[in-house]
Amino acid sequence: MSDRGLTHLDPLGRARMVDVSGKPETVREATAEAIVTLASATRQAVFAGDLPKGEARSVVRLAAIMGAKRTADIVPLCHPIELSAVEADIQETGTGARIEVRVRTTGRTGVEMDALTGAALGAIALYDMGKGLDRGAEIGPVRLLHKAGGRSGEWRR
Repeated sequence: MSDRGLTHLDPLGRARMVDVSGKPETVREATAEAIVTLASATRQAVFAGDLPKGEARSVVRLAAIMGAKRTADIVPLCHPIELSAVEADIQETGTGARIEVRVRTTGRTGVEMDALTGAALGAIALYDMGKGLDRGAEIGPVRLLHKAGGRSGEWRR
């Protein structure tokens, strides 16, 4: 930690992974969502389980969980974190689908990036499952909804 707080830059301005070894282990949780806008027929097929590629909802949930678990492998400077739990769900909306991912751990750094990565990968998996019917599907926003634990405490959108 620098005198300016946590930073991903060393004194010469080069990117580095923050040293969290001096931080206490606390319970941490984060929830993120990804919104996917779909054509009406595609939305209906997703939630009826009638996509040409098969049942999408279980694929989306698994992709979201896998994304959360692999965050440190794909997001530069993220710490590999031992996750205690990852919960993923997909819900129908009037314009498509909402994917929500909640991640928990007991550790020295937060799980916001893990929740965001899980939600984003779930949305990408949904796009992949439905692209045969709807190449115009849109992903976004992908955003953090809540985080708790650690030095900064609780935050809610």
